[in-house]
Amino acid sequence: MTPNQILITIAAYFAVLVGISFLVSRNSDSATFFRGNRSSPWYVVAFGMIGASLSGVTFISVPGAVEAGAMNYFQVVLGYILGYAVIGLVLLPLYYRMNLTSIYSYLGDRFGSAAQYTGSSFFLLSRIVGASFRLYLVAGVLQTFVFDAMGIEFWQTVAFTVLLIWVYTFKSGIKTIIWTDTLQTLFMLIAVGVAIYYIGDSLNLQGIGGIVTFVSDSELSQIFFWDDWKSDQYFFKQFLSGAFIAIVMTGLDQDMMQKNLTCRSLKDAQKNIFWFTIVLTFVNLLFLALGVLLTAFAKAESITVSKDALFPTVAIDGGLGIGIGLVFLLGLIAAAYSSADSALTSLTTSFSVDIVKIESRFNEKKQQRLRKLFHIGFSLVLIGVIVGFEYIIKDASVINKLFVFAGYTYGPLLGMFGFGILTKRQLRQGTVPIIAIAAPFVTYFISYLSSTYGGFEFGFFVLLLNGLITFIGMLIASWFYEQPAANSVQV
Repeated sequence: MTPNQILITIAAYFAVLVGISFLVSRNSDSATFFRGNRSSPWYVVAFGMIGASLSGVTFISVPGAVEAGAMNYFQVVLGYILGYAVIGLVLLPLYYRMNLTSIYSYLGDRFGSAAQYTGSSFFLLSRIVGASFRLYLVAGVLQTFVFDAMGIEFWQTVAFTVLLIWVYTFKSGIKTIIWTDTLQTLFMLIAVGVAIYYIGDSLNLQGIGGIVTFVSDSELSQIFFWDDWKSDQYFFKQFLSGAFIAIVMTGLDQDMMQKNLTCRSLKDAQKNIFWFTIVLTFVNLLFLALGVLLTAFAKAESITVSKDALFPTVAIDGGLGIGIGLVFLLGLIAAAYSSADSALTSLTTSFSVDIVKIESRFNEKKQQRLRKLFHIGFSLVLIGVIVGFEYIIKDASVINKLFVFAGYTYGPLLGMFGFGILTKRQLRQGTVPIIAIAAPFVTYFISYLSSTYGGFEFGFFVLLLNGLITFIGMLIASWFYEQPAANSVQV
C-alpha cells in the first residue's frame, strides 16, 4: 500500500466514526457522557468490549510473541474466564446496588474520601500509561509506513492520532463509544479472519481444515507449560495471573466498567459479561493461531523481522496484495482506537467524579464546561506520554511491558477492593494512601530478590503479590482501629 492509499483509508474510517458521534450526541448532557443515560443494549456493549479489551497491543503483540513463547499466552486467557466470573457474580451486583457512576466511589463509601482519591489516582496512572502504550504502538506503525515518507515528525503523528479521538468523543462520551466500539470490533475481527485466510492460502494450506491441522502440528502450538515452576511461563502462574488481570483490568477499571454500567439492568450487564467472555476466549485463540501462521510465512519468505514488527511487515510489505494491507490497517486502527477512545472518556469521568466531584458541587452548565476542559487536558497528557515512550521503549513485545506495569499499578486496587469486600474491618483514612503507595515498592523489592537470588520469576504474577501486600498492610492497620465502619458496604 502507498502512503496516499493509507491516508485515504484513515480519513474514510474516521469520517464514519464522526458520523456515528453526530447521530448519537443529540441532546447530550453530563449523564450522557458519564453513563450513556443507562440505555445501552447489553449485546452491543458485549460486542464492543471485545475490541476495547484486545486493543492494538493484542492485535500486534500477541501474534508477534508466538515465535518466542509459543501459545503460552492462552494460559493467561484461560485465567480470564475465572476472573470474569468474579466480575459478573461479585462486582457487578455491588456496583449496580450502589448505583455508581465511578466505581471508586465504593472505596469512598467503605473507607472514606482518602481511599477514593487513592483508588482513582492509581486508575488514572494505570490508564494513562496503558492507553499510551497502546497508542504508541499504532502511532509507530503509521509513522513507519506513512508519515516518515512524508517528512512528518513522530510527535505530529501522535498529536493527529489523539486529536481524532477527541473529535468524536468530546460531546457524548461513553454513549458514542458504545456504538463506535461495535463498528471497530467488527473491523478488527474481519482483519484477523482475512489475514488468516491470505497467509494460509500463501502457505498452500487447504481451507480451514488445513489451517487447523497446520497450527496444531506446529511446534509453536504448545499452550501448557508445566515443567519449570520458577519460569514466568509456568501454568499456574499464568492462569492465576490471568484471573486477577481480568478482575483488576476489567472489574476494577473505570474504563471497562463504565461500559457495563450503561446497561439497563444488572441482569443485562451480567449477560454482557457472560457472552463477552466466550467470544473473547475464542478471539484470543485466533490471534495465537495467526501468530503461528505469520512465523511460518516469515520463515518461508526469509522475512527477518520479529515481535511487534512481524504482523505489520507481512501485511503491508509481505507481497500478499493490497487486500490484506487494507484490512490490516483498518483492524489495527479499530483495535487501537476502541481502547483509546474509552480510555480518554474514563479518565475524564474518574477525574471529574472522584477527584473534583463535579456532580455534587456544580450545576449542569458548569459540569459540562469543566468536563470538556478536563477532556482536553487528558488529551494533551496522552500526547506527552506517548511521545515520551519513543525515547524509552525500543525493544521487546509491548504486551509484556503493559502487563508487568499493570501488576504494579493495579495491585493496590486489587488489595483495597478485596479488603473492603472480604472483611468488615475499618482503618484510619490516612493509612490507605500510605499502604497503597508503599505496596508496589515492596513488591518490586521482593520480585528483584526472588529473581536475582532464587531464580524465581514472578512475571504477570506480580499483580497478585502486590494485591496481597496491600491487603496485609490494610489488615495490620485495621488492628489499631477497632471502631466499626459507619458506611460499610458488603457484597
